[in-house]
Amino acid sequence: MRLAELANRRVAVWGFGREGRAALTVLRRRFPQQAFTLLCGPAEVEAARAFDPALAVIGVEPDAAMLGGFDAVVKSPGISVYRPALVAAQAQGTRFTSGTALWFGEHSIEQQADARVIAVTGTKGKSTTSAMIAHLARALGVRTALAGNIGLPLLELLDRPADLWVIELSSFQTGETGPLELGVVTSLYEEHLDWHGSRERYVADKLRLADAARLLLVNAQQPTLLERTQTHPHRLLFGQREGWHAAGGFIRRGSHDVFALAQLAAPGLHNALNACAALAALAAVGMDAQAAAPALATFRPLPHRLQPLGERAGAHWVNDSISTTPQATLAALQSLHGRAATVLVGGHDRGLDWTPFVEAMRTAPAHAIVCMGGNGERIAAALHVAEVTCPVALVDDLATAVAEARALTPPDGVILLSPGAPSFDQFRDYAERGRRFAELAGFEGAAMADIDGLGIA
Repeated sequence: MRLAELANRRVAVWGFGREGRAALTVLRRRFPQQAFTLLCGPAEVEAARAFDPALAVIGVEPDAAMLGGFDAVVKSPGISVYRPALVAAQAQGTRFTSGTALWFGEHSIEQQADARVIAVTGTKGKSTTSAMIAHLARALGVRTALAGNIGLPLLELLDRPADLWVIELSSFQTGETGPLELGVVTSLYEEHLDWHGSRERYVADKLRLADAARLLLVNAQQPTLLERTQTHPHRLLFGQREGWHAAGGFIRRGSHDVFALAQLAAPGLHNALNACAALAALAAVGMDAQAAAPALATFRPLPHRLQPLGERAGAHWVNDSISTTPQATLAALQSLHGRAATVLVGGHDRGLDWTPFVEAMRTAPAHAIVCMGGNGERIAAALHVAEVTCPVALVDDLATAVAEARALTPPDGVILLSPGAPSFDQFRDYAERGRRFAELAGFEGAAMADIDGLGIA
């Protein structure tokens, strides 16, 4: 959908987070005299009216009848397209779009149409890979935009020029893109079942990115991903010996050593694989990836993603609040290379299967495990049934979990927040959870929040 299609129509914006505010700003700039409605939570009504006094603000959950009263609704990503009220209103003729879809609608016909677009998705690794691609492209002198799900809505950059767009997309957004040169899929696990409704639908929605991509780059180390993308006419692979992969302490291109892993600031083999994806992406769009590779040494790891906070009271603290799947928690533990680690797990329960985590802890346990939050009891019970030999504690909240971790962790050990679950049982988002963890550990939480490279540079 294009913005012009919203002129003189009954239009609502659904959601007052950053995506919603970006949509409202663009709509008001394009159509200063048009009436718009905002659908938001009751606690957001006052702030919304201050944001745009001309808005009609409705602070209740909309039903099908209310949504059906609009010609078009610009919804925020967290609102599932499978909500019954949305589906019913859509059947009655209401059109639903998003900031992502509107940006692609404008980009496809405006002056930036010749700029290359790389879109990155994946259950894990998409943010780091996106940021690495942008960092490496800029090292080659390419004017590059970094935006999307990583923390900067695309609409905030509307009408601004760039030669390369690197866009991170969640599974909520992968079906909203227009044509793009390269799609990258870093990994594919079970996630966001509450939004998609089933694992199969999650996978199908995630891989809708392939439909829009002229070239598709996928992780060769994931059999399910390989199977589901084998029919793409221009599929490329990373993570295999013939191309960009990590082995023998190096990032390699085929048999050629390109970059020593010891120089990569982002820890863990999974981040080495993210770097391989970034280099393969640049090569796929015709850039000199080998010339860009040395810039990996200056890449700053993203906050809340295996972020070393430092040492306090004899313990080393690591913030991996972005971890929202059990597989991500296992990867975080593996990155610590056998150090004595107490891991904090648990949060909002989306019904994910924790069996792989439990089995891994049965055979190679952490030093201790502290279970917390909405699904903490379920995780602790599974660990108990499996007769995991390390100490397992069950607490209600993050503050208590940190206190318990301090008591369980030996001198020079690691206290790792890698919850394997979303934060919504206790916090607004993973970033707020990570900041609070840093504060409880004795660090300045606000200093942990910056992502380098967002925007255009």
